[in-house]
Order: sequence, then C-alpha cells, then structure tokens
Amino acid sequence: MNTTPRRTLLPAGLRTPGRWAVLPAAVLAGAVLGGGYGALKTPQYAATSYVIVVPAEKSDPAAALGFAQAYGRVATDIAVTGDAQVWAGVTADTLRRNVQAATSPDAPMISITAKAEKPAKAVSMADGVARALVLNSSHVAGSTGVKVVQFSRATKPVAPVSPSAPLSALVGGCAGGLLGGLALLVRPRRAAARGEARHSRQAAAASGAVSSAAVPAPAAAAHQPEAV
Repeated sequence: MNTTPRRTLLPAGLRTPGRWAVLPAAVLAGAVLGGGYGALKTPQYAATSYVIVVPAEKSDPAAALGFAQAYGRVATDIAVTGDAQVWAGVTADTLRRNVQAATSPDAPMISITAKAEKPAKAVSMADGVARALVLNSSHVAGSTGVKVVQFSRATKPVAPVSPSAPLSALVGGCAGGLLGGLALLVRPRRAAARGEARHSRQAAAASGAVSSAAVPAPAAAAHQPEAV
C-alpha cells in the first residue's frame, strides 16, 4: 500500500509569495505620482455668475424658459463675439475652454461658471460673459420678446476647486492598488495553467513508465529434445 502523501499543486502566487510585493509597491508608486501631480499642478479657482431671462411686456411668460435654454447653449459664442474677452482680459479660446453655462429645466435662470488660475480672473471672466449676454439680449429684445438681466454677480472664491496634493495622492494610491491587484490576478493564473499542464505531462509519463515495468517480459520457451 502506498502511503506517500499526495502532492497538491498550489497556485503560483502562493508558491512564490514575493509576487505579492507588487501590490504595496503599486500603491506606493501611485500615491507618489498622484501627490506629485497635485503638488505641482497650478490650482484652479471657480466663480459663478447668474442671469435670468424675463419676458418683455405683452410677451408669453413661458417663452422665457425656452429662451433661457437657448441662451445657455450659445453663451460662450455670444461672449466671444461680444466684448467679454476685452472685459475679462483673456483670449477667445480661453473663454471657450474655461467657461461653462448651465440652465435649469424649471426656471429661466442661467449659471455661468468660469475657472482660472487666479480668483480675480475667474470672477472677471464669469461677470464678463454674463454682461455680454445682457447686452446681446437688449439688442434683440424687440424680436425675441425677452431680455436677460443680471441676477447675481460672481463672488471671489476663497479656495481652489482643483484636488489638493493629499487627495491626489489618495486617488493615485487607489489607482495603483487596482492596477497591482489586476496584475496579480492575471499573472498567477497563467503561471498556474502552465504548472498544471507540466504536472499533467509528468504524471502521464510516470504512469506510462510504471505500466511498462509492471508487464513481465515473455519467457523464452524451454527447448526439449524430441523423442526417438
């Protein structure tokens, strides 16, 4: 009776525990890269100005909501064609890239948010676009039946909206840990598949050798002299 314990094929990740060092190394690398990016990147400040679309005399009040949606879609175009870039002291491309307009589905109000590296610049950009909308609406109020008025001027931001260095390090560490974990999940499976295939071939070869040894060779027939 064979009492030799049966070998258990362990996963490659368990047979080589040094591979698990990839995970903390990936987390550390991601945290360092994320923290460095957050520390070196110039902080961005955001300022928001609000305008409201009001109907003119003898106009349908419901039309103000529709025109608010339309003005919100073309806010940056109107600002570029107007004097907003002069008032804000920036180029037209800067306005297009750093100014966003948002509308409300149930109120004729438009919020204009501008981002810049300096708080005062963000305020001037937001108010400049709002002023351009007000002037443009006054020029076409006779045909549209509505006009845009200033509802609230932008206030100077006191804190940046861009992620800080600790937050960037945390996000980078999470991303690094995720990538490291994926690498550990993929590589051991491939190595384990190769190990299992090799073990199967070795087991097949061993069983074939045992079978060959167990079959006795045919004995040579004894030569007997013929009777006279």
